[in-house]
Amino acid sequence: MSDQKGTDSKGFDRSRRTFLRASALGVAGTALAACAPDDQEARRPETTEGEGVHDHDRTAPESDEPWREMDRSHREGVEAFPAETEGVPMQPLEPRLVDGVKEFELTCGRRDWEVEPGRITEAWCYNGQMPGPVIRVTEGDRLRVIVHNDLHQSTAVHWHHQHVPNEMDGVPFITQPPIEPGQSFTYEFTADPYGSHMYHSHYNAAEQVTKGLLGPLIVDPLDPSVEPEYDDEWIIVLNDAAHGYTINGKGFPATQPKVVRRGTRLRIRFMNEGLMVHPMHLHGMPMHVFAKDGRPLPQPFESDTLNIVPGERWDAMVDCSALGTWVFHCHILSHAEGPHGMFGMVTALVVEE
Repeated sequence: MSDQKGTDSKGFDRSRRTFLRASALGVAGTALAACAPDDQEARRPETTEGEGVHDHDRTAPESDEPWREMDRSHREGVEAFPAETEGVPMQPLEPRLVDGVKEFELTCGRRDWEVEPGRITEAWCYNGQMPGPVIRVTEGDRLRVIVHNDLHQSTAVHWHHQHVPNEMDGVPFITQPPIEPGQSFTYEFTADPYGSHMYHSHYNAAEQVTKGLLGPLIVDPLDPSVEPEYDDEWIIVLNDAAHGYTINGKGFPATQPKVVRRGTRLRIRFMNEGLMVHPMHLHGMPMHVFAKDGRPLPQPFESDTLNIVPGERWDAMVDCSALGTWVFHCHILSHAEGPHGMFGMVTALVVEE
């Protein structure tokens, strides 16, 4: 957010990190304090009539019990969140204006990508980012995208749910020749329809897309009144397979939370670029779902767990009214938490005063 002060060498906001760590510990409260191996009696809560004592507040076994190691591991993950890692995804891509056409350039290449602290994988990226940069235009804009292939195999780009001429659809040997290593190809079309969309490889896609050749394509409506008003937005791209379970190219504790002020109307744009279904669950506040695949729903609905299948996009609004750090995760639990703590598809929505 623009009102946060100070960044580190990797672009992460230091004051936000301090707040999040303090907030995470505050939200966890006594439960996290109980993980520490020091004096048992000092941790036992005073109780009054009508109050309960949780099992973890009873006299504990000796310190070599396995549950202590599990508690320690869970706590370490929470205290590390949001962890610094190399590689910044989804930066806005600014166009050049050439004779009234918005011109973008994408370069496909490989690089080392730190998914979570210390875990390095090979990512296939657009402009060194995984997911690739955010391309944002307005409905009716003419755009031209020049794609350079620095990979070791051919590729192509499909503009998911854009009404493009057939020769711009990005399917090798059907609508175009593949973009061979060292070659370039230019896509040109008019942005239509508006909404939350995606671009991604459509060649050897099970490998190329899951390794990172994907990105958000946002088409704002020419008439803003056709969509609900909002104060801030959060693009959430889900992926799996090559890099594990990721949100915007990172796994917990390296996923980046969203920090907003209380009263913010937050628009969330979900995009599933993976091979699996991911039901996303927000703690604390409901999601008001108003669009699917970029198109307004005739009957919006309220949800706390939204099922997102591969290729789908959903738009939801959250009225950020409840203070605190609220966990946000895939509710296929093996994608989010295990005996060593939370991992993969976990992040947080942080609402501050």
